[in-house]
Amino acid sequence: MSQSSGGFFERLQALPLRGQQAFMAALCERLIPNYALYAETTGHGDVQALRAVLALVWERLSVKDARIDFDRQAEKLAELEPPAEDDSFGARRALEAVVAVSALLDTLRGESPDSVLEVSRTSRGGVRAFIEVTEGEEDAGKLAALTREHPLMCEENDFQDAVLEAAQGHLDRDALKALRRLGRNDGVSNLGLTTD
Repeated sequence: MSQSSGGFFERLQALPLRGQQAFMAALCERLIPNYALYAETTGHGDVQALRAVLALVWERLSVKDARIDFDRQAEKLAELEPPAEDDSFGARRALEAVVAVSALLDTLRGESPDSVLEVSRTSRGGVRAFIEVTEGEEDAGKLAALTREHPLMCEENDFQDAVLEAAQGHLDRDALKALRRLGRNDGVSNLGLTTD
């Protein structure tokens, strides 16, 4: 990957708003399988409704004048959150998907300039939590080193770099379709999980 000047987060924040929204939408696509697995195993949630909200975001990115009531979409999204009393690992990862889409909607409603950083960090945070749970390392220093070098975290960083690079380009309809495909990642989430 070619690195232009500035660090990752500086480059992310330097993107025009539409580029930031495309970046967030691609990351949200990659979080959805985590939500789908939670919904499938617990019976809570509606992955089709979550996909529908995200599809409207892609439509808005492709068709500038598309008239979509994102306040209404935000209300629908709030109904898709896992039950508050469910503090399971799966519920937290499902909630991350809803929170990420919600942060993206905030930008379409004219709010939240830091949403792009929030979505990036949310996706990385889920990977970090998964590594902590699966590796069972108690020592904080060893865990931090393990996390940095873990294949899932390397993959997450590479994925976000690739999405950022794509979002820095000219985002015509074909580029947006390619970015959406990249985000879907063949149905594999940021945790390496799939519903297939």
